[in-house]
Amino acid sequence: MKKALVCGGGGFIGSHLVKRLKKESFWVRAVDIKKPEFSKSFADEFVVGDLREQRLCKKILDKKFDEVYQLAADMGGAGYIFTGEHDADVMHNSATINLNIVHYGQKAGIKKIFYSSSACIYPAYNQLEPNNPNCAENSAYPAEPDSEYGWEKLFSERMYLSYNRNYNLPVRIARFHNIFGPEGTWRGGKEKAPAAICRKVAEAKNGGEIEIWGDGKQTRSFLYIDECLDGIRKLMNSDFTGPVNIGSEEMVSINKLAEMVMKI
Repeated sequence: MKKALVCGGGGFIGSHLVKRLKKESFWVRAVDIKKPEFSKSFADEFVVGDLREQRLCKKILDKKFDEVYQLAADMGGAGYIFTGEHDADVMHNSATINLNIVHYGQKAGIKKIFYSSSACIYPAYNQLEPNNPNCAENSAYPAEPDSEYGWEKLFSERMYLSYNRNYNLPVRIARFHNIFGPEGTWRGGKEKAPAAICRKVAEAKNGGEIEIWGDGKQTRSFLYIDECLDGIRKLMNSDFTGPVNIGSEEMVSINKLAEMVMKI
């Protein structure tokens, strides 16, 4: 039986990934600072702990895991990332986790590691045209991410690639584009646009109004969680290091998203 470690296994994508790996007959250890919020974890073993702590990372990486998935991060939606109030924590917490996992993972002799990066690494100037944003993988440089969250993700991409070059650590890197689905955060500032819009519409009075950030013409690529998991598993089973986008080619404006939700 193959063994997998899912860091960030208490989060939205991580908890769904654990369930997927169990269906594929993996033995799974999940680690996170908290357990899944809306359902029970399917992991064989769930470790509640802080991945910023070296002692914990060394402890959980106690075997040559066939596959390690590093999704743990200090992250959230636009209401958390773009205020500027959390920049130091976002960069410090996420970078520390990645430094620990790749360091102790390499020492433990893990066979392969997946790193979840983000579309936030792409230069802000590449995304100014709503109907034709440039998010091709090769457009990441010259670098100018739209947030400190994006800068940390880009730094960590380079760190994992460096471990691949210097220590022959097999890595797979994917940049996620607005993943949505059941059991995702839906209030508090860390929710993504689909959940935020659904909440606003559901709570609106008949004939009332909802608030949309910006002019609503900005477009995004949204991908359902099951398709995201398909992309992760295909990348892990391939010989391609990445980085590669995991998202949809269909661009949806925020106004259109709101109209769809209101109709439903």
